Amino acid sequence: MGRERELSRLRTLLRSSRLLTLTGPGGVGKTRLALELAGSVRGARAGRAQWVALDSLRDGELLPQALAAALGVRERGGRAGVEALVHALGTRTMLVVLDNCEHLADACAQLAATLLARCPRLRILATSRETLRVPGEVVFRVAELSLTPTGEDHDLAGLLRSEAVRLFLERARTSDATFELGRGEARTVAEICRRLDGLPLAIELAAGRAGSLSLTGILHGLDDQLSLLTDGSRTGPGRHRELGAAIDWSHRLLDPLERVVFRRLSVLGGGFHAEGAAAVCADGEGGGDGGGAGDRVPHEIVGPHDMAPRTDGIGHPDAHRLVRPEQVLRVICALEAKSLIVRVRGDEPRGAARFRQLSAIRAYGMDRLAEAGELHDTWSRALDWLAGQAAGAAASGAFPDTAEGPLIEEQENLAAAVAYAASRADGRHVPLAFALARLQYRQEQLTSARALLSGVLERVQDCEDRGAALALAARSACLQDDHAAALDLAREAVAVERAGRHPARLANALDALAAARLCRGEFADAVAVFAECLAVVRTLGRPLDLALCRHHLAWALLQTGRTEEAERLMQECLPELEAGAPANQLTAALHTAGAIRLAQGDLETAERRFAEVLLKTPAGESFHALYPLEGLAMVAAERGELQRSLRLYAAAAAIRRRIDTEPEAHWWGQVESVVALVKERVHPSGVSAAMAAGRRLRGARLLAYALRGTQVRSVVHGSDHDEIRGRAATIGQPPLTGRESAVAELVAEGMTNQQIASHLGLSKSTVAAHLDRVRDKLGVRSRTQIAVRVAGRPGDPEPGN
Repeated sequence: MGRERELSRLRTLLRSSRLLTLTGPGGVGKTRLALELAGSVRGARAGRAQWVALDSLRDGELLPQALAAALGVRERGGRAGVEALVHALGTRTMLVVLDNCEHLADACAQLAATLLARCPRLRILATSRETLRVPGEVVFRVAELSLTPTGEDHDLAGLLRSEAVRLFLERARTSDATFELGRGEARTVAEICRRLDGLPLAIELAAGRAGSLSLTGILHGLDDQLSLLTDGSRTGPGRHRELGAAIDWSHRLLDPLERVVFRRLSVLGGGFHAEGAAAVCADGEGGGDGGGAGDRVPHEIVGPHDMAPRTDGIGHPDAHRLVRPEQVLRVICALEAKSLIVRVRGDEPRGAARFRQLSAIRAYGMDRLAEAGELHDTWSRALDWLAGQAAGAAASGAFPDTAEGPLIEEQENLAAAVAYAASRADGRHVPLAFALARLQYRQEQLTSARALLSGVLERVQDCEDRGAALALAARSACLQDDHAAALDLAREAVAVERAGRHPARLANALDALAAARLCRGEFADAVAVFAECLAVVRTLGRPLDLALCRHHLAWALLQTGRTEEAERLMQECLPELEAGAPANQLTAALHTAGAIRLAQGDLETAERRFAEVLLKTPAGESFHALYPLEGLAMVAAERGELQRSLRLYAAAAAIRRRIDTEPEAHWWGQVESVVALVKERVHPSGVSAAMAAGRRLRGARLLAYALRGTQVRSVVHGSDHDEIRGRAATIGQPPLTGRESAVAELVAEGMTNQQIASHLGLSKSTVAAHLDRVRDKLGVRSRTQIAVRVAGRPGDPEPGN
């Protein structure tokens, strides 16, 4: 709401500055302004924007790892921390947004200075209550929203010239669809905004009460609360007092049950679903969780302002009852309506809405939680719930380190729980730290994972979890190319599990040992260990684990040249994997099946398998798509399609550089040797042209090119046929106009309608109209279908020609 002039100025500053810091008091709108700014520069010179929220991070030493996790930077080849970031960012054009830097100002300043010095095309946008004081930093102070002049009568037109008033009215209508400004109420709205000094967060909190209080009631309640909070010390920043007053006033308007849930939610700094909120906020049987009586205050603390009945609708005589799980969802909805929690947009992987408290509101809630004497009990419930989630994930099969689990979206909460449990020597620290290390391993945040595992191993000298911790530590060391440590850790894991009585744990340790042998290039030894692992898994009666183990053994056999045995194993395991394996495990198996067929000279089947992997790979650039692209490049080379082979190889290599991932050494050696032979058969100018054309292939255009000419119809099912249609499907269609072609090309490059409009100098509605005509002419529905058709239109030159 408003901020148009600020956004225009900030876009100009961002084009000429590599470090731009938005400063201002809490609640002034720095984060929202940064979000809008970052969204508006995507696809422009500033490059792709990456958002990094720092409000839940408390240790500045962990800042490089936190940034790496947010950017998806993986630690490989012995690189970690800052070095991994520098290697990944390199010369990439990127805008990194560091949100809420003030509590980590020194660490943010040092990291920003290092990255800007070593990554020449990186830009950083920071939000902070204080400047970072880094050479070259440009500081932009975010002002409060504009207010109406004092001492004047305001008609509606004059009132709407104030940004603060427009925000209040907009949020009031959101809170109450029937809200209308009555005669004579313009001055009241202007006075509310003035008393809140134009702070957006405070205004939103006040406007959220428009559905339950009159405007006069809002103003009176706010007046009383401002007086209450400012009668004492006047030395604090005035605007911070006003924000605190607005939050405190909003809190006092809650009913007793809402207050309890509100403060307990503050321990979930990483956000929450209704299920997690109920587990953390609801009281246990009898009102406690097993802690001492001194830790529990099951009834709301009642202050003098709560006891006195009010005529303005503020204050409730307190009669708090215990919180029941079934009450929590209703309270969450009420808190969202009152702007005390916000919905996390676009983060609903399980179809369940996710919410969070803004940092200033969460800090207030944490203070109230400690004041109520409920801090330990609430944390205890959070630890119990997260530990239960972790136990469920660990029990999912014999190989839990690579299994996807429900805790990925709870990673911030899990990290906070680990820190809390460690500070109190809580026994739940070990399973929670182990679960967090598993998440970090899957994200290839290996330094952090190994540090956590070292702490776990110190605490579990004689615990049944020791073997599992050693196995995970061995896998992490493998990915860091610390092959000696990986082998030692895996051997110890196997020794520990041989002394136990848990076949599934022994299978997991053997799998880790075989992986360590593979990393060292000791393929025959790896085959022997995988074979023992397979024998153990056969006794478990778990078909999916058996299929996974057969796949691992088949991959090792392929490295030794025993392709017939590997092929038999894949024929046995693929049906089970196709029926029940997670997508990443299935695509890995399909790739192995393709690689085996390629080694046997069955180019047609190999190509079909690699194409199937591409179709099952999630949208966007990921390492899952790289192996099949490289496999298709080798198939093309074997067929004599040299230009195609080079393009596919170059496209895959470009993605590897962009996402900073490295292939397995043996596979990469095979790819490089094939491509070297291709380069010998093509003129150098042809090699350069083909490689350049391949590097330009991205997204749907790359998918369409990779699948062109393959027997893709035999592996595409149902509606997927609509996504991948060849050139023949476009014959006889009306030609696109020049403008329609331009719009379609930009869709294929992944631009949104707004970005296309900015790029072509059109309005967003005009772009939408062009797209409607493109869909009609091409007979397609989705943007992906448009991109695929653009990549394969008749008459299009081959890339590089």
